[in-house]
Amino acid sequence: MKLLVRYRIYFLISLLFLIPGIYSLFRYGLVLGIDFTGGSLLEIGYTQDTTLNQEEATSLLEGLEYKVTSLQSSGQKQVIIRTEHIDNQQKDALVTTLKPKLGEISVLRFETVGPSLSKELLSKTLVAVGLVALIITFYVWRQFKNLKFGVCAVLAMFHDSLILLGAFSLLGHFLGFEVDVLFVTALLTTLSFSIHDTIVVFDRIRELSRQHPKLKINEIANVAVLETLSRSINNSVTIILMLLALFLLGGESIKYFALALLIGAITGTYSSTFTAVPLLLEWSRWKKN
Repeated sequence: MKLLVRYRIYFLISLLFLIPGIYSLFRYGLVLGIDFTGGSLLEIGYTQDTTLNQEEATSLLEGLEYKVTSLQSSGQKQVIIRTEHIDNQQKDALVTTLKPKLGEISVLRFETVGPSLSKELLSKTLVAVGLVALIITFYVWRQFKNLKFGVCAVLAMFHDSLILLGAFSLLGHFLGFEVDVLFVTALLTTLSFSIHDTIVVFDRIRELSRQHPKLKINEIANVAVLETLSRSINNSVTIILMLLALFLLGGESIKYFALALLIGAITGTYSSTFTAVPLLLEWSRWKKN
C-alpha cells in the first residue's frame, strides 16, 4: 500500500480548506468577543413567549446612558446582550427596563472587560502563539539534528492554525460565532495536537533511515506512515468522540471552545501524516535537485 506515491495531491486537499478560510479572514476577519474588544456581556433568561431583536432592545433602552452593540439568541427564551462597558447598577437598570417586555428575568451570566485590558490580552495572545511556534521549531530541530524536520513540523502546525482561524472566520460571518480567551486556549491546544503526531512519524522516519540507508526517502516515509497511521487514528478518534459529545451536549458557554478543539483535533491528525511528511519529501526533492 503506497499512500505517498502522489503526495502532492494532499497539498491540493489542504488548499481546498485553506483558501476559503484565508479569503474569509482577509474579507470578514474574526468576530471578536468582549475579551478582545472590551465592553459588557449579559446573558438572561425570561418567561414571556416573545422574541427580542436588536432594534427593539435599542428602543427599549433608549433612555439609558449606553447602547446595545449586539443581541443574539442563546437558546429557548434566552438572549445574550452586548453593550458598552457597564457596571452592576447599570446592569440592574437594564434588566428592570426589559421586564415589561420579557416578563420575569433571570441573569445567567454577566461579564465586563475594560478596553485597556482587552488590548493587553490581544497582544499577549499574539506573543504567546509566536513564542510557542518558535520554541517548537528549535525543539524539533535540536532533537532531529536537522532543520528540515523543525520547519516542516511548524509549517504543518500553521496549516492547522490557519484552517481553524478560517473556519471561525466563516462561522463568525454567517452564524455569529465569536473568538474569546477560550478560543485562544483551543488554538494553542491545536498546535500541540499537530506537533505530537508529527514528531511520532518523523521519529519513525529517522529510525528507518538508519536501518535502511539505501532506501529512497519516499519509500521510508511511506513505511513510516503506514506503521504509525493506525496509532494516530486510534488516539485521535477517542479525543474526537469526546469533543463531539461535549459540543453537542455541553453547555452554551463552552460550545465554541469544544468546536474549536474538535476542528483542531481533526486537522492535527490529518496534517501530521498528509501535510508534514509530504513537506519533508518536497524539501528532500528540492535539496537533491
